[in-house]
Amino acid sequence: MEQLLASLDALAAEDLGPLFGPALLDRLGPLLAAQNRLAAEVARTVREAEVSGAAEVDGLKTMASWLRGHAHLSTGEAARVVRTGRALVQLPVLAAALAAGAVTGEQAAVVGRVAEPEHLTRAAEQGVDLGGVDTVLTEVAITRPHADVARAVHHYLQRLDADGPEPDPTGGRRVVIAKHADGSISGRFDLDAVGGEKLQAALESVVQAGRCAGDERTRGQQLADALVQLCDHQLAAGQLPVLRGHKPQVPVKVGVEDLVDPAVGAGAAELGFGATVSAARARWLACDGAVTRIVLGPDGMPLDHGRTVRLVPPHVRRAAEVRDGGCVFTGCGAPTHWCDVHHLLEWVNGGETSLANSALLCERHHTKVHHGFRVERQPDGRWRTQRPDGSEIRTGPLRTIPGRTGPGRTGPPLPAAA
Repeated sequence: MEQLLASLDALAAEDLGPLFGPALLDRLGPLLAAQNRLAAEVARTVREAEVSGAAEVDGLKTMASWLRGHAHLSTGEAARVVRTGRALVQLPVLAAALAAGAVTGEQAAVVGRVAEPEHLTRAAEQGVDLGGVDTVLTEVAITRPHADVARAVHHYLQRLDADGPEPDPTGGRRVVIAKHADGSISGRFDLDAVGGEKLQAALESVVQAGRCAGDERTRGQQLADALVQLCDHQLAAGQLPVLRGHKPQVPVKVGVEDLVDPAVGAGAAELGFGATVSAARARWLACDGAVTRIVLGPDGMPLDHGRTVRLVPPHVRRAAEVRDGGCVFTGCGAPTHWCDVHHLLEWVNGGETSLANSALLCERHHTKVHHGFRVERQPDGRWRTQRPDGSEIRTGPLRTIPGRTGPGRTGPPLPAAA
């Protein structure tokens, strides 16, 4: 072990600066093989520790809990290592390939599913040659991409239980959400094939409909924006289940001083699930929301509350939709049902809630306008967008479509809708 650590120290001391592409790849290959071999030794050692009850030395019951506490592995990774160690005992061909560095620990965990107790029992009942399965699946793991390994294992397990009952699709579904200190969230989800297909179809429809010129978002960002947009649609539609007599909504609590002050005001507003956002973000949400005035006493108890007022009444929104036809930010044109109604002069600064003081903006560009960008409607009905430095965003010659105005369109303005 000392020799291994000394070798790692020597590798870490090497200067990679002088190396270029091919040389770096030549160095990477053996490192990945060594990583696989170490994964084999970790799994093998964990298995022996499990059999001997080594975790009891540190007052723990299982090796999974020991790996979580002492090795700082996540719950899922600790369970994967334990399962891999158990599977390698039943799958000697796979164990040899992992020990030689030919397959990864992740591949070994996938193939190892065939050695789970219930699958071993079914294989024995049907006279399946586990050694042959071990050889075939290990060869797939050595020669094919990871996705092919997963498909091969799935195919084997389906054939093994071909006459079994159709599984309940809801049984394996789960969503885990973790909230961070700044109020943002991350998480993971597991869906069955049909549920996953539904989610992908819904997200893809929003992604493709929202493509616009100059979109530099990554694929992951596009999908995340699409997920938020789906939530926006459902919340705005008002068809979600009622919670304690109220339709689900995004409440924001912010002091009137922060609401009026043009400063960012970090951490000045509180959302319904406990997250805090800036006053600037609260003003952004208030553009197309409803506002309730609540007066608090010195002890924080409400003394008075006013009537909830919808800032943008339906007839103004309909008129803006007819006039603008979509997001007016240059180069976007997202459909009207994705857009908020933005006050060109903020309502907290005396801006009227009127068609003349309104502009349709999608979520992304509404955010940009509240962070330095500016949209203006010209007397001829065209919208122009300026960057924070005052320069104008241009997308090329404007196309004339009679009777339409808005981003990238010219023509006489449409009459306001009632």
